[in-house]
Amino acid sequence: MWLTLAFVSAGLLGLYDVAKKKALTGNAVLPVLLLNTFICSLFFLPAILSAECGLGWFDGTVLESSPGTLRAHGLVLLKSAIVLTSWIFGYFAMKHLPITIVGPINATRPVMVLVGAMLLFGERLNAYQWAGVVLAVVSLLMLSRSSRREGVDFAHNRWVLFIALAALTGAVSGLYDKYIMGRLDAVFVQSWYNLYQFAMMSVVVGILWWPRRRSTTPFRWSWAIPLISLFLTLADFAYLYALQEPDAMISVVSMIRRGSVVVSFLCGAALFHERNLRAKALDLAFILAGMFFLWLGSR
Repeated sequence: MWLTLAFVSAGLLGLYDVAKKKALTGNAVLPVLLLNTFICSLFFLPAILSAECGLGWFDGTVLESSPGTLRAHGLVLLKSAIVLTSWIFGYFAMKHLPITIVGPINATRPVMVLVGAMLLFGERLNAYQWAGVVLAVVSLLMLSRSSRREGVDFAHNRWVLFIALAALTGAVSGLYDKYIMGRLDAVFVQSWYNLYQFAMMSVVVGILWWPRRRSTTPFRWSWAIPLISLFLTLADFAYLYALQEPDAMISVVSMIRRGSVVVSFLCGAALFHERNLRAKALDLAFILAGMFFLWLGSR
């Protein structure tokens, strides 16, 4: 069941990236992210009220939850900070880079998760996993070369640095998720981390964007914004429930979720008419081959 949920999450993540690219094009980044966290919080507000007030609205359903301890809230608060950091870097990168570049770079997260598991948990990579790591590195080198045709120099482009930092903090989040999902229920985690993110993002927008809103990129409403929240909420819901199963492997789940790059790549070609697709498709093929070897070595 956890494998099925991981594949569902991957497809929804691809749609989430497409909606995000659409909403951010020519738009102010921070207010879009604030609205995303606000709408996601609204989705789970009834679950919070039901659990905290003992109303029992969702007893016996997938949205059933229970009040958390102070320690549980601390764990979720840390997750919120990690994810929000990744999102801020990722949203700025998505605005300024083609989605056919952002997607493949994001797809290297499973490699970082494996390396992190090796360093933090003493895991050892086998031959298949090392082959996957090498293919992912080669794909990034190839993507760096092909992207120069669009004026994107990996070595001197700050938005490439931003997406790299987003991928790195996203990998940290994946490792942390495996830790906390063995201790907390999925609905509690998702509902409260959305609420904490909204509170944090309100502070960020109030300090960084609101005072400068007249001299920077203006904000405009887009119907793609609620779609960001919808696809993300459903993708995270499937992901967290997958991790709750005792035999779920974070390395495999992380790899499958990065399959979202196929959806975002195809939509980038069809909807945004991005260039240099043949060379990028070859880079993507190397990444997918690397993911296959990582899966082969992790099953």
